[in-house]
Amino acid sequence: MAYSGRGGGRGSNRGGRGFDRERGGSEVFLENQAVNINARLSDDSALIARLRSSQPDSYSAPLRPDLGTVGEHIEPRTNFFHVRIPKGPLNEYVISVTPVAFTHRINHRIFQLAEQTTAWNLAGMSGRVAHDGSTRLISARVLAQPLAIRVPYYDDGQTGPPAQGGKEYTLTITFVKKINTQDITMYLNGDAQYRSYNILPIISALNLILAAHSLWSGIKIRQARYFRSAATPSNLGGGLEAWKGFSTSVRPADGQLMVNVNVCTTAFYTPGNLAVQMKTFYFSSFGARMEFFCKGLRVTALGARKIVKCLARQNAREYSFQCDEFGGRVSMERYFFLKYHLRLKYPDLHLVDVGRRNNIYLPAEICEILPEQPFHHKLTDEQTAAMNTVACQSPNVNRNTIMDNGLRGLGFLNQGPVLTSFGVSIGANMRVVPGRILPKPGLEYANNVSPGIDDHASWNLRGVRFAAGARLENWAILLIGDCNRDEFSGPQDHALNNVINGFMTMCRTSGMHVAEEQPPVISANLPLEDTNPLRKNAIATIREALMNLKSKPSLVLVMLSNDDKNIYEGLKHLCDVYLGIVTVCVRVAKIRKEKGQLHYFANVALKVNMKMGGINHKLDENTGRWLSSVPTMVVGTDVIHPGPGSARGTPSISAVVASVDNQFAQYPAKMIVNLKDMMVARLRLFHQHGKILPQRVLVYRNSLPEGRIHIVRNGEIPEILKAFRTFDQPNKPYRPKLTIVICNKGRCTRFYPTQMNHAMNGGNPKPGTVVDRGVTAVYDFDFFLQAHGASQGTTKPTRYHVVHDEIGFRADELQGLTNTLSYMFAPATKAVSLVAPVCYANLACRRGRCYLRKLFQGVEGDATTSGSNSTDESDVQQEARALWRGVSNESNELKDTMFYL
Repeated sequence: MAYSGRGGGRGSNRGGRGFDRERGGSEVFLENQAVNINARLSDDSALIARLRSSQPDSYSAPLRPDLGTVGEHIEPRTNFFHVRIPKGPLNEYVISVTPVAFTHRINHRIFQLAEQTTAWNLAGMSGRVAHDGSTRLISARVLAQPLAIRVPYYDDGQTGPPAQGGKEYTLTITFVKKINTQDITMYLNGDAQYRSYNILPIISALNLILAAHSLWSGIKIRQARYFRSAATPSNLGGGLEAWKGFSTSVRPADGQLMVNVNVCTTAFYTPGNLAVQMKTFYFSSFGARMEFFCKGLRVTALGARKIVKCLARQNAREYSFQCDEFGGRVSMERYFFLKYHLRLKYPDLHLVDVGRRNNIYLPAEICEILPEQPFHHKLTDEQTAAMNTVACQSPNVNRNTIMDNGLRGLGFLNQGPVLTSFGVSIGANMRVVPGRILPKPGLEYANNVSPGIDDHASWNLRGVRFAAGARLENWAILLIGDCNRDEFSGPQDHALNNVINGFMTMCRTSGMHVAEEQPPVISANLPLEDTNPLRKNAIATIREALMNLKSKPSLVLVMLSNDDKNIYEGLKHLCDVYLGIVTVCVRVAKIRKEKGQLHYFANVALKVNMKMGGINHKLDENTGRWLSSVPTMVVGTDVIHPGPGSARGTPSISAVVASVDNQFAQYPAKMIVNLKDMMVARLRLFHQHGKILPQRVLVYRNSLPEGRIHIVRNGEIPEILKAFRTFDQPNKPYRPKLTIVICNKGRCTRFYPTQMNHAMNGGNPKPGTVVDRGVTAVYDFDFFLQAHGASQGTTKPTRYHVVHDEIGFRADELQGLTNTLSYMFAPATKAVSLVAPVCYANLACRRGRCYLRKLFQGVEGDATTSGSNSTDESDVQQEARALWRGVSNESNELKDTMFYL
């Protein structure tokens, strides 16, 4: 998994361009240098005129209606660099390798050897072609046909191919087509007749050309992420270490072709003895499956290179085999002692299978992990936290890294023969683009009191009460006992009594209606011995404790003993799905700690009020005028997919949340069923609250890859329209205006202020920074918005892309509304980085993951499996339905609440 310079820690800067903290340098990159914006971007009228000359069609996203003007105008730099378009044409070829190479590593090695052959040079390809090391090749000149190159194979580390019996591969390179590079110039210039022009072939070709240097000087991971061996990698624990690298991507922009360059971080195996690293992984990962760690790992053993296929079921003491050399059956442990005079240090560790077709078992301790191997599996929570700490660097560190190491390491500064032969060059300076800082929205609490929003887009609860306080009655407290020193001794603990009274006081102060008497307190002391990976016995103990309550509570405040996610997820599954009880979980170590206790109480009260149907804050009359002028339903949708290690056949989890009235605060969720039914449920609830159906439906959809707009157009819009038709009446069809906006967060675009008065501490842009030209789409209606502030790390803007618009938004309207809705995430007193409805939908999906945790973690019975070929997908899907049961069932009291917060 790769991480792109995420926020979380300030980091340190050891010099570089434009910033030197120790010498009192500015936090603004190249602050004293003049900024030059392309004159084309400054002429708004010309931009819009060109767009309006394009005719909209039913297959494309809506045209950009205009450009935003609201806010303080700024001129930030961005991590995009100008790309000189080659004159062309480019020649595209397809490559076939025979016999087929079944691994990426072998394929990579075949191409590496092919480039060293005389035939490659005689064909005129040396320094004149770019390829992906697999199936595709781009050439600056026409290559002779037919073209086949024979490659005698030998592995990296060997001196040459074997004299006899060596394997030979043949690369057959076949012409496909010419790519005209001049058409993209017309596309970038906004020519009306070129709007539907497919730019992907040339963009893809240029990505290959720009990656030619990095592909062989570094290690490629996933799409266009390149890493070099780190001099001082950062330890992640569990046998893994973090490497820093760079991502690149060619993007079209108005009038220019650009390449985006950003820093990224990913996990690699720590070289060393396999047995030692397996032990480290196991003990630092709370017993996580070692097979995840080992599968596909390249090692050296007994002087030869091997690939670990899987773990054996037996260890060196248990496994025995027939060995005539030593007179019969011997154990693996005994064999190595007799054969190599080696006494194994870890005879109880599972053997590893390094056979290709047949099983070949070896002790892990005789295997050494080869260097430069990326880890492709899911990190543990602890490793993820360590990765975030490594990846979190200030804007100054990240942009200095890009300018000093990135451009040079990627081969963009001192361009090599490949770029030269294609006539491609990369600009040495970051692009400067027009931007604006949007004004802060108006928020209100009770009695029309407005909080003071600071420069970090945050505020506090001092002197305010919730806009609508919920009733907290008939509730209970559950103490989880799991052998933690911070736990309360029991229901009679005096310290617990103080905590309860303090929390109740905070809820009343915040405007909630809280019963006078203290709630009942129950304890669940979890069993010490629980070998089940999901801690089923512990969850059973919790269930028994809850069933002992005299009456069903409206809410249970759960005081968790530790961070064991199996307890948290199991408890949520139990209470949401089986018992229908609202729960709020707190860490006992935090809630009883006097320092910061009032702040912690307040944060918990924010969740409790919303879960019980209250409203924390709302928009003031001026800010909310557009939303309330016409009945409008704001919708957030998201989906999460099973990752590495999940049982094969595990379903994705989708969720739809939607506002229910003109307060735009409560967003109940519907999960996992098809989109039509989820939308029908949200429309019915809206009607139930206001006795009217919405006339406008604004959908914010989370995370759709670029170029996949057809998923929305062909799959999702028809389902939403079916939902609308459910409410048709005779001679009166129901057809509200529908707008769909895609939200992509965590992409690689970053903005760097050029003036101190436009920057926050650390060099990040101020909250409300919006950019809708220069690095946005040429024709489409999109913009980048950074609504939030950050005290650490580098902030990431979110790209909002309108893919369907019947409401008819202008740029200022949608940008301002999106910025406003980023302040409406109820559990926080600050703006969030992603529009609030999508944040809610994401939380609902994560809650759904708790219900299917057994499958997402690949657990079957009391053992863990990774969803191998032996797993029947239909059985897995049937089990998913049984585990889900459904918070959305009509009988479940939680279905129309924000229980998922």
